[in-house]
Amino acid sequence: MKTTTVPVSAPLWHVVDAAGLTIGFVSSKIAHVLRGKHKPSFAPHQLCGDHVIVINVEKLSVTPEKGRRKTYFDHTGYIGHTSVKTLAKMMEETPEKTIEKAVYGMLPKNRLRHQMLRRLHVHAGTEHKYAAQKPQLLDLTTI
Repeated sequence: MKTTTVPVSAPLWHVVDAAGLTIGFVSSKIAHVLRGKHKPSFAPHQLCGDHVIVINVEKLSVTPEKGRRKTYFDHTGYIGHTSVKTLAKMMEETPEKTIEKAVYGMLPKNRLRHQMLRRLHVHAGTEHKYAAQKPQLLDLTTI
């Protein structure tokens, strides 16, 4: 049996305003778009997702309980060099990393994961440098 593959079209650019939204909701929708599941030409073996620019990450809505209980682990490779940070501390220091780590965990564990993550651009404020690509505002409730 002969199979055909649909040629991948050029990726689009989307802007997501994360102000007032929760981490899980935003990251699951971003992972959906990065993977390309919103397109009719989706194929799990191809890189067919779009670029996503996330702005206002510092204004994400986090409950105080989750800010205390959720922890992020990091290990340098040396014995005893494990660092543990809470979500509240991570949001103060590097809020971009919270979205990146959440989306990383939601993408499939295969060779395309890092290629998909290269299409994720996260910014703490409202400014980004991708105006030349003419990104469109992405409504997360319709995906």
